[in-house]
Formats: sequence, structure tokens, C-alpha cells
Amino acid sequence: MFVLVFVALLHGYVYRRAVHDLTASRRVRIAGAALVALLGLAVAGALVTRGAPPDAVRPLHYLGFFWLAVLVYLGVVLALGELVRLAVRFVRGRPSEDRRRFLARVVAGTAAVTAAGTVTYGAVVARQPRVERREVLLDRLDPAFDGFTVAAISDIHLGPLVDGADVRGFVEMINGAAPDAVAVVGDLVDGSVADLGGYAAPLADIAAPTYFVTGNHEYYSGAAEWVEFLPSLGIRVLRNEREEIRRGDAVLHIAGCDDRTAAASGVPGHGFDLDAALAGRDPEQPVVLLCHQPVMVDRAVRAGVDLQISGHTHGGQLWPVTQVALVDQPVLAGLVRFGPTWLYVTRGTGFWGPPVRVGSPPEITLLTLRSR
Repeated sequence: MFVLVFVALLHGYVYRRAVHDLTASRRVRIAGAALVALLGLAVAGALVTRGAPPDAVRPLHYLGFFWLAVLVYLGVVLALGELVRLAVRFVRGRPSEDRRRFLARVVAGTAAVTAAGTVTYGAVVARQPRVERREVLLDRLDPAFDGFTVAAISDIHLGPLVDGADVRGFVEMINGAAPDAVAVVGDLVDGSVADLGGYAAPLADIAAPTYFVTGNHEYYSGAAEWVEFLPSLGIRVLRNEREEIRRGDAVLHIAGCDDRTAAASGVPGHGFDLDAALAGRDPEQPVVLLCHQPVMVDRAVRAGVDLQISGHTHGGQLWPVTQVALVDQPVLAGLVRFGPTWLYVTRGTGFWGPPVRVGSPPEITLLTLRSR
């Protein structure tokens, strides 16, 4: 509801500055208001069609979410235009009606060109994931595991705008990187197994052992069904548990926990429990934790986790607006150390909402573990 109210207010602001202030023609204003209202309805429709067949709502999602991205950047530039208005008034006093309308047209034109160019660029970037390669030094890693690689993917958001063809492309990139293990750290889906199971099917072609943990969006999409379905694709679902990987006498633990939101989701038996995941582990042996939300790193530090791999933030996705994610999360993207624990936050492989990424290109990350 908050999102819909915010979007409605943003539409009103854009109409005021990009239509009403540009002309005195009542006919033009009515036409502009009607167009803005129709586009607003498209956004609302895209936001409330969860559970509808993805093929049926795909055109609406494209229209609604592309306009939402344009709307965001129109709003940003028009808001900056308020500073221009203040500066002109401060320097030259209250402008005449003709000068005021000329300034409004300049600001609105700049906003339109900037928004269209930014969203076009971001739409191209959003469809071009790339393989990022990072090395992580783990103090307790046995030399037998030096060079062990984990391909991290997150936030695919299967649904009307990300389908099976996209997943096949991701799988080809993963297999091309030849990792030793693959970590799918949540928000794989935005819909039910009945609607999206076919889209997820290409994940069965991943060559390396693959591990999955739930994200918050799984709990909007029938998490229990997905937890049951994914093993049929050869994916190991880690729900507050771990798996030992051995090379001779050396051991590396891959642990995974339910999402932070799981306990409040109402799904029986689901909830974040790192103690359960690590129970019985030799504390001298290294552990890699798969956990959707970076904010759980504080608990990982207290538990002696060596590396936490997370997603959730999309690296911001639409810079600079989504920098607000830092209100709730400690890191937007990248590799950061918290005491003895490394945290890697992937920008994600897909997108949510607008099929647009600005300042946050999608990634599949190949993490190479190194010993001392």
C-alpha cells in the first residue's frame, strides 16, 4: 500500500511539473493528466498481478515497470530542477509568467531526455550479466582447498520478465566458469511452482553441486513448495543445516539458513537458525555461510563464520534512489570484512520490478577461496 501511495504522489508531482507548468491550455492539461493517469494504472497493475500467469501479464509488466523506471528518473531530475528555480529566484527575483514557463520547459525537457536515456541504458545493462572474479583469503582454510571456487548467484526473480531462456543463459555462464560449487542465495522466484517450475528447470543442467537458501521473496511465493521442488532439479536446499565437503582429511563446511523473514512468514518450521546450522561442527574447521540478507553478518561474526555470501540489495539497482537499502543493510555490494568474517554481497543476477539496472550491473560471481 505504501508503494502504491508513493507512486501515486510521484505521478501527481510529475504531472504538475512536466504538464501543468508547461502550458495554460486546458485541453493539453486534460490530455496530459489522462496519459499520466493511464500510465499510473499500468504501474499499479504490474504491482498487483502477483499470482497471475506470467505469460499473460508480461506485456503489462513491461509497460508498467518501464514507466516506473522512467517516472523515478523524471522525479529525480525534476526535483533537482527545484534547486534551479530557487537559484533563479534568488539571483533575479520573482520571474515573469513567460520566464517561469520557459524555465519549466527547460527543466521538463532535460528531465525527459535524461530519464529516457538513463532507462534505455539501464535496460540494456540489466540483460547483460557478467562473471565477476574475486579471491577471498580464509585464515582457517586447509591448503587442500586452496583454489576452491564458489559461483554465487542471487535475486534472479523468475517471473513475467525473467524466464527459462534467461535461466539457460545463466546456467551456460556458470558452467563456463567451471566452479567447484554453486550458491543460489535467495530470491530465485516471484511466483508459484505451478507457474514458474518450467522456468526454473534449466537449473538442473548446472554441472557443479548446487546449494540454495530461501530469500524473502520465496516467502511470498510458496516457499514450502519450492523447498520440496528444487531437489528434483538436483539442488541441495540448506535450511539451517550444513554439508561437509572433504578433500582427504581436510574439511570445508557449506552452511545455509532460512531468510531473516522466514519466522514471520507463517510457513511452519521456517526461521533463521544459525546455531542449528553449525551444531556439531569442529570450530577449527572453516565454514562458508549462505544467507540471503547481508544484515545477518553480525550473527555470523559471533558464530565464527569465515565467509558469508549474501544478495538481497541488488547493489542498489537504480542509482541513486535505491541507496536507501543501506538503511537496513550494512553493505550494498562487494567484499567487506567484519572482524574475522568476510562478507560478500552480490549485486544479483536478475532484477525486481523495472527490467533496468543503473550503476549496478548484474553479476555471477566466481569466488576463489585461498589459504595462507
